[in-house]
Amino acid sequence: MSGIVVVFDFDKTIIDIDSDNWVVDELGATDLFNKLLRTMPWNSVMDMTMKELYLQGKSIEDIESVLKRVPIHPRVVPAIKAAYALGCDLRVLSDANLFYIETILKHLGIRECFSEINTNPGLVDEERKLRILPYHDFHTFSHGCNLCPPNMCKGKIIERIQATLENKRIIYLGDGAGDFCPSLKLTKEDYMMPRKDFPVWELICKNHQLLQANVHEWIDGEDLERALIQLITTIISIDGNVDNTNQLFDCKFETIALQVLPKPVYVP
Repeated sequence: MSGIVVVFDFDKTIIDIDSDNWVVDELGATDLFNKLLRTMPWNSVMDMTMKELYLQGKSIEDIESVLKRVPIHPRVVPAIKAAYALGCDLRVLSDANLFYIETILKHLGIRECFSEINTNPGLVDEERKLRILPYHDFHTFSHGCNLCPPNMCKGKIIERIQATLENKRIIYLGDGAGDFCPSLKLTKEDYMMPRKDFPVWELICKNHQLLQANVHEWIDGEDLERALIQLITTIISIDGNVDNTNQLFDCKFETIALQVLPKPVYVP
């Protein structure tokens, strides 16, 4: 093992779009979704939308079919496989849901690369209806973070991950505003990789003095692959875990100076 934990957001990081919007639009529920969004939190809207789609005759197989054609940059899967081959511990931390994420990762042939998925529960009930539930049950308690949506504080999850690690560095990749809170939890030994011109990048640019982690931006899947693999191989070389530094990729980084949680899902 390399001593590196790589934590990936999912929407607009591993895949190139928002998975909730993709499913809603592809199944013709956009108007319903937008109407419900005025009355309840996003996570609750998704659960209600899945109920309505079920009543309209949409099946689990219909949802799976939509998920299996989700847009993804062609270099993202090779990047994940390369990071896994280099001995990194790969994990997902996402405000999507388990059903979406596992369906897509299995379809892409990379589910086994991830040791852990932290996300909202997504399950098929006895009626074969998809239920989407909150990671933090905000109906019974608040996670207390004003930076994050009520159903998930990624910062608290990163803190839980950090408590289980010893002498390991974290590389965190994300794009959304919800990825800003966990970036504040990273130490000076860690690395934050925000997607350029996306909400978390803008927040980091405006608040860079709040971060301890080294920051390396990326633009698209090709840039993600190049930056991530060079960063991993550089860390391995610096930490003395390999002798051959010629494996480093030729890449130039842009660096910005600078309650009780449910158990994660583990690979069997």
